[in-house]
Amino acid sequence: MTELAGRTILVTGASAGIGRAVVERLAPTGARVIAHYRTRADGAREAAAGFAPGMAHFVHADLSSQTGAAELWEAAVAWGGRIDVVVLNAAVMPKAEFDAPDDEWDAALDEALQVNTRSQLVLLRRAVAHFLEAGGGSVVGMSSWAAQRGAGNANLAAYAASKAATAAAIKTVARAYAAQDVLAYLIAPGVVDTQMSASAGADRGGREAFLQTLAMQEMVPPAEIAELVALLAGGRTRHLSGATIDVNGASYIR
Repeated sequence: MTELAGRTILVTGASAGIGRAVVERLAPTGARVIAHYRTRADGAREAAAGFAPGMAHFVHADLSSQTGAAELWEAAVAWGGRIDVVVLNAAVMPKAEFDAPDDEWDAALDEALQVNTRSQLVLLRRAVAHFLEAGGGSVVGMSSWAAQRGAGNANLAAYAASKAATAAAIKTVARAYAAQDVLAYLIAPGVVDTQMSASAGADRGGREAFLQTLAMQEMVPPAEIAELVALLAGGRTRHLSGATIDVNGASYIR
């Protein structure tokens, strides 16, 4: 049991990748978790297998729809009551070349902005209102080094732009509500060992070629990101609020 005992934590995109690792890391802490998923209920349930009965709840919501984020928040509060931490992890990485047909480009941009930006900001607004009423709370946003340095491939411009926009909103929350004990952090991973990174790497010569571009010649394990989320969610790092924490194995130092 840790300082997370008794806290209720909403994790979006909990069925795979970083989100799944976060849920798995929270299991022994005494926290309650609300695990969001869109298509893979089995993945979310497997991630939460280590929780005691009644300590994990699963919510299906489609963040690519205009109403999905609001529906997710309502379901989370209905079960959790007081929510202490929101981990904004869910994301998509649609690809479209700059010279793609307009309809293909527009579809990729719309999807990236809807899931990675608009839905995140809906959840962010509701979380802030909830935290202000409850006397505080924390948001952990999952950004990307692409939001700072740009994507490594031009076909991911929509993804990079959507991540940058959400990062700006989370930083704004950190500045605006610090005195009300609303804390907001950004984690900016580099190449994490997930299916999303595998998709990006396929455009850069495959996994082995991709690894050769990294300083450690290895991807970041999702479990390392999960450890950082658990630390930030514990409330002992209040003065890191507003910070962007780079996790990229020395491949992008600024």
